[in-house]
Amino acid sequence: MPTIDLNSDLGESFGQWRMGDDAAMLDIVTSANVACGFHAGDPAGILRTLQAAAAKGVAVGAHVAYPDLVGFGRRNLDIASDELTADVLYQIGALQALARAAGTRVTYVKPHGALYNTIAQDQRQAQAVIAALRQLNEGLVLVCLAGSPLLGWARAAGLTCVAEAFADRAYTPEGTLVSRRLPGAVLHDAELVAQRMLRLVQDGVVEAIDGSLTRIEAESICVHGDSPGAVDMAHALRRHLELAGVTPRAFTETYP
Repeated sequence: MPTIDLNSDLGESFGQWRMGDDAAMLDIVTSANVACGFHAGDPAGILRTLQAAAAKGVAVGAHVAYPDLVGFGRRNLDIASDELTADVLYQIGALQALARAAGTRVTYVKPHGALYNTIAQDQRQAQAVIAALRQLNEGLVLVCLAGSPLLGWARAAGLTCVAEAFADRAYTPEGTLVSRRLPGAVLHDAELVAQRMLRLVQDGVVEAIDGSLTRIEAESICVHGDSPGAVDMAHALRRHLELAGVTPRAFTETYP
């Protein structure tokens, strides 16, 4: 029976500022990308999200980012390689401590926002992130943009990688994400999102923003937790997958 991982970015609330609905998403997804405090999240809130993930049996990953609370980690930073490596190590270490206290463990790393998009193409910054995971030497899986050069660089360095597609984002004909600065970059129609991702799982293609079909090979699908209607989209996606005989399952069950 075919399977696919469903992931979402969680733990992003900060103090009195609330972001997303972690409790509802944890009833739907199989993997939780938990903020580490650099782009969002505070220690108490992160711990609560980890405790909830542990109770639901949802896999946990470190959602590492540039140090950019004001910009929610979505601004590009020209950061030195050694500094970036240290930042990634710091964030993973903090989440590992909180995860241990919550009765779970960090099994993968998924960079966030601008860092995610930059290292998909920028080899220097990519190697800095890869270096952090290699120094930890704990078998952490790296989640990468499907079809990006990062997959090759990380695998060449000995890392296990999982290719990811985005349910609520538009794609270019080349298979890259449409910039958030452009109209139509973020999708909000739950049924449309679900149908697109079911087609991806079944046929390996996504309709690009110009109407053409682009091939995407992915083992995990992300629904951004901060998107309006995120819970509805995730619900619709899981329902369509299960009705089609596709089982949502954490990729870490394949890559322990």
